[in-house]
Amino acid sequence: MAFAETLKSLDRKLFLLLNQHHNPQMDNVMYWMSNEYIWIPFYAVILGLMIYYFRKQSWLLILLISLLITSSDQLSGFLKNTVKRLRPCHNPEISNLVHTLNHCGGNFGFVSSHAANSFALATFITLLLSVKYEYLAWLMFSWAVVVSYSRIYLGVHYPADVGGGALLGILLGWLFFKVYSMIVNKKSIALQA
Repeated sequence: MAFAETLKSLDRKLFLLLNQHHNPQMDNVMYWMSNEYIWIPFYAVILGLMIYYFRKQSWLLILLISLLITSSDQLSGFLKNTVKRLRPCHNPEISNLVHTLNHCGGNFGFVSSHAANSFALATFITLLLSVKYEYLAWLMFSWAVVVSYSRIYLGVHYPADVGGGALLGILLGWLFFKVYSMIVNKKSIALQA
């Protein structure tokens, strides 16, 4: 039990250290980094690359990505309601020290849905397209890190919430890519038979 308390204490200290470094310019940037609508052009470019490169398989990829994000979002929500760890901005012990910009969100924060969703997509897209577009892994994971860090900056998640979400997202992204690979391999075998 003492080990778990030590980890919680370290997580809280790291959160406060990261959250206290703010200024009006970064407030605006981080607010928008955390807003999923600002990323629509980015998603459109990824979609365009998938359609260009995979043509007829694009419908399957769009379906799998939709299921991936839905799974990631729902599973992270389930974990939040199971673990019931208060968000920093709702934690009465430190809420007066937390820098927030807007609403705090729901009561619970472990794991971060933003982190889970962005890392799930980053992992899947990287596994799918990085052979063709070598720079894509760097771009996708940089994006996921920025989105995830914005959640700490905005005071709505501890670093462990973000780390847990990232791990969940990576696992789901890898798993869905394996499902995609199995479907494509079965189609190839069926066509050759």
